[in-house]
Amino acid sequence: MISYKNVIIYGKRFLYTIFVVNLDKINITMIKVSDTAKKKIVDLMKEDGFDAATDYVRVGVKSGGCSGLSYDLKFDKTKNEEDKIFIDNDITIAVEKKSFLYLAGTILEFSGGINGKGFVFNNPNATRTCGCGESFSL
Repeated sequence: MISYKNVIIYGKRFLYTIFVVNLDKINITMIKVSDTAKKKIVDLMKEDGFDAATDYVRVGVKSGGCSGLSYDLKFDKTKNEEDKIFIDNDITIAVEKKSFLYLAGTILEFSGGINGKGFVFNNPNATRTCGCGESFSL
């Protein structure tokens, strides 16, 4: 049971641990995929020899970038033991548990054209982002 005393004593790390331990019991839409992002993902997966119907889009967070954390997006054929799997807009997304808190509620979009930025993460958890939109902080 989560008590106020435990949160005060152990802080955010305590809440994170409780959250990750119970991750399989939580039903949250982790990442929403826009229609434009879906189309681009399917096209890129096909070009790279992946199948959008059976393979994964692996999304994660790593340290780096102007604001401290940056997004990591790649394709993968395998699911790791520590992955949480989400399906949105017929795209299967794999997220490592350590990235879950940073990405909950994020919308993945694609901005093309002359001034397009490519894939764009609209993350409601980010308190600050860099100018290019590829890194953020909480």
